[in-house]
Amino acid sequence: MIRIDDLVIFIRVTSLDSFSAVGREMDLLPSQISASIKRLERELDIRLFARSTRSLRLTAEGEQYLPYARAVVDSLNEGKACFQQTDKNLKGMLQIACSSDFGRNVLLPWLIEFRQKHPSLALRLSLSDQVADIYRDPVDVAVRYGMIPEADFVSLPLLPMNRRTLAAAPSYLEKYGRPTSIEELNAHPCLRFQLNGKLYDRWTFPKDGDHQSVCVTGPVISDDADVIRRCAIAGEGILYKSWLDICQDVRAGHLEVLLPEQPGELFPLHFICPHRKQFSPSVRSLYTYLRSRCESLTGTQTKSSRSIM
Repeated sequence: MIRIDDLVIFIRVTSLDSFSAVGREMDLLPSQISASIKRLERELDIRLFARSTRSLRLTAEGEQYLPYARAVVDSLNEGKACFQQTDKNLKGMLQIACSSDFGRNVLLPWLIEFRQKHPSLALRLSLSDQVADIYRDPVDVAVRYGMIPEADFVSLPLLPMNRRTLAAAPSYLEKYGRPTSIEELNAHPCLRFQLNGKLYDRWTFPKDGDHQSVCVTGPVISDDADVIRRCAIAGEGILYKSWLDICQDVRAGHLEVLLPEQPGELFPLHFICPHRKQFSPSVRSLYTYLRSRCESLTGTQTKSSRSIM
């Protein structure tokens, strides 16, 4: 008889291409993963993987069997979710991926509050400015900025009209003064973000139905967005960042909005789930909660920042 656990392991191995990686993820030894695959192969009387000391790939039979294995596991998860819908106490593990700055300074307090309301729920939070692969990584939900291309996953809006915002610390403005136009930014020290070797030193703004870009320079470059925000608060330069990330700093007086009449680039926040069938009661409840918190956080903007949203 085929074991459901073996099907789950088979599916994860096809995603990670490694017995060791799946073992680490599931807290099992590589030998246990190997034994699971061999057991499934005996039950099916086929070879699922072509294995060597250096490579692991699906056989033609394995590729043919994979969608059936996924359908079985998805069907069981869907059935389990139907019973859980009547349970007010959310249970299980939610695996969430998010960018570093928003995740650490905004999302984390919300998640702590959400989990305290549902003490039977466990959370695994992955913070990185690298974009999570929601198909290969162990992720139930990704909270992601930017324009999302059409894809097979489920993408729901959390804050669709969020924009990037120019801001600087009062200490910086006292020392260097305020830019009076976009063009003047290239004469100011600006704080730049780098990701996957690409330096984001060209800032874009909507203007007259089109867009205008300016190339900026400055004393600090980092691949961690939280570092950029902290350097701005310390007076190191001007940042161009999501309003959702900095709105609390603006209200606290740590940062001031620059060029408030100039709207920033649209930078919506999305709630992403790999598949609609994975939209469990816990995921649905988290989405409703996060959307409410995003709207409440940005719904009481200061007068100086209203024009940018």
